[in-house]
Amino acid sequence: MIRRREFITLLGGAAGWPLAARAQQATMPVIGFMSARSPEDSAHLVAAFRRGLGESGFVEGQNVAIEFRWAHGHYDRLPALAVELVRRQVNVLVAVGGEPSPLAAKRATSTIPLVFGIGSDPVSLGLVESFSRPGGNVTGVTLMTALMEPKRLGLLRELVPSVALVGVLLNPVFPAAARQLQELEQAAQTIGQQLVVTKASTDEELDAAFAVLAQKRIGALLVASDPYFDTRRDHIVVSAAQYRMPAIYQFREYAVAGGLLSYGISITDGYRQYGVYAASILKGTQPADLPVQQVVKFELVINMKTAKALGVSISDNLLSLADEVIE
Repeated sequence: MIRRREFITLLGGAAGWPLAARAQQATMPVIGFMSARSPEDSAHLVAAFRRGLGESGFVEGQNVAIEFRWAHGHYDRLPALAVELVRRQVNVLVAVGGEPSPLAAKRATSTIPLVFGIGSDPVSLGLVESFSRPGGNVTGVTLMTALMEPKRLGLLRELVPSVALVGVLLNPVFPAAARQLQELEQAAQTIGQQLVVTKASTDEELDAAFAVLAQKRIGALLVASDPYFDTRRDHIVVSAAQYRMPAIYQFREYAVAGGLLSYGISITDGYRQYGVYAASILKGTQPADLPVQQVVKFELVINMKTAKALGVSISDNLLSLADEVIE
């Protein structure tokens, strides 16, 4: 038989556990993570982000919570996602997957600390005042990949020096698109290469672009850096193989998926750094005191299996430049 006082103590203890759990959950900091990409193509990137958090002792579900929002390549969804996370009053807002994400996030808040991940110049985009002194509530990492299109064109020219036409696949609604096109056209003029530029920002336009490139009989293809293209990576790689187009892309993931060449940074390293910066802010560092990080190491990856399937000969010089060769 349980005495009344003992019963009240037991009852209080039983009721107290959920209250304690709720209190712990309420005090646990929350990271809002929004991306222009999709979760299906970003699992390894989220893992790298969690590694960056872990380096400072933050483990999801134990002492930090993460709320994810994905645009699946549809940039027009990002403003609503940003507003949703701001209303959630997250402690840090991590906006990645290319320029459209942090631009939407910055419009949504001027107070919540914001960590961005982009591929171009954050100063010219108006995200920060300078690399060393970002100012305001914003800092982050630039992968510089959107600024490397001329280098990719040069590598493509090294691969197939005698082709008359090189195709370019560009997303016209990507904020860096105008600069990408301008720099590509200048580089092409310098080396005397004629370009066939196609534009796509939807799945229908993507298929139509490949049909046009095939009709024009291009000899090689440059897929410009763009988060929407990343979400359609497998489809693009398959389409290039179907039309037998030797192609170059921005990330190693394309070459692993069967693309011929990739030239860019390690995107997983970038996402790890996003986690490091988010953790630093959770520990009390102000975004204005964290200089914008710039990735400077680029890697060339060659898929030899794809080269053989396309009947493309890889020069000794190109092989000597490769950081990784996929057999």
